[in-house]
Amino acid sequence: MKERFRVRGKHLKSKVMNTTKRTEISSLGEFGLIDRITQGIAPADSGTVKGCGDDAAILKFAAEEETLVSTDLFMEGVHFDLTYFPLRHLGYKVVVAGISDIYAMNGTPRQITVSIALSRKFCIEDIEELYSGIKLACERYGVDLVGGDTTSSLTGLAIGVTAIGTVPQGQAVRRNGAKETDLICVTGNLGAAYMGLQLLEREKIAAADKDIQPDFQGKEYILERQLKPEARKEIIEKLREENIKPTAMIDISDGLSSELMHICRQSGTGCRIYEERIPIDYQTAIMAEELNMNVITCALNGGEDFEILFTVPIADHEKVAAMKDVKVIGHIVSESMGLALITRDGAEMELKAQGWTPQNV
Repeated sequence: MKERFRVRGKHLKSKVMNTTKRTEISSLGEFGLIDRITQGIAPADSGTVKGCGDDAAILKFAAEEETLVSTDLFMEGVHFDLTYFPLRHLGYKVVVAGISDIYAMNGTPRQITVSIALSRKFCIEDIEELYSGIKLACERYGVDLVGGDTTSSLTGLAIGVTAIGTVPQGQAVRRNGAKETDLICVTGNLGAAYMGLQLLEREKIAAADKDIQPDFQGKEYILERQLKPEARKEIIEKLREENIKPTAMIDISDGLSSELMHICRQSGTGCRIYEERIPIDYQTAIMAEELNMNVITCALNGGEDFEILFTVPIADHEKVAAMKDVKVIGHIVSESMGLALITRDGAEMELKAQGWTPQNV
């Protein structure tokens, strides 16, 4: 399947993999490949003393700041399918996934490292496509690419991203600070990335049986949420402007239910969230209806939305309620009351996590 849609803003039009002009990686070797993909990369952040080119990057942070480090690993066939996932989009997405973790700690991302394992099916042009997306995301979020590693793979493509950030002393927000009566808030809307994935999988199956091009008209938003997500930088900045420090915070990568369970377990609390308050985009609802899926189940368990889930004291209600793209969906209760979703008809349903589990090999 070749890409036949555009994403809003700086779109990332690209082929999934290069099938015409191919320069074999063996013609450059490992060091030649590294030189090629890091060409033109110059540090922009004041904390980057030395970036790519040595055994290690040199970073310098102010004494009054704490350093945040987060690591993500992405495996072909598990986290992405190159049948329909353009390499440039993939590069952009892995950076966003990494720096979203830094924002979810109330921090500011500064640098990333990217390591890749490649099989022989990839050529130089493919890797340049991947890194064009990585560089665009770094530019968008003001992050320096300061290093990484390359190696061979027998099973396709693997990408490891380490994100490094800073937060003022004492201002980091963890998952364990939620208190009874705190409000539960989410940014944006939920389930769109999962619906985008379901659409791509459906069209992949259809295209395998027939010589047809997929029809994505009217579904651009959910595709964008799957293929080119964005981190919620502006929300973190707005919270700082309003002098709101969340009591607990996490990014929604594994689904609302899983992330809320993390907060409640680590905080020693329970929760109540309300079905009618969970934000869902129109395209998400339409796609769920087409596929005969329960849209609330998709919103609770879909994952990869990279929205922010956070709790704040009830005293901040007016401030958060007035914030654009933030929705109060419930409140924290005592641990003995458990975790529950209140349905539209007033019934209580126990929340269960359906996040990542190991796959059988």
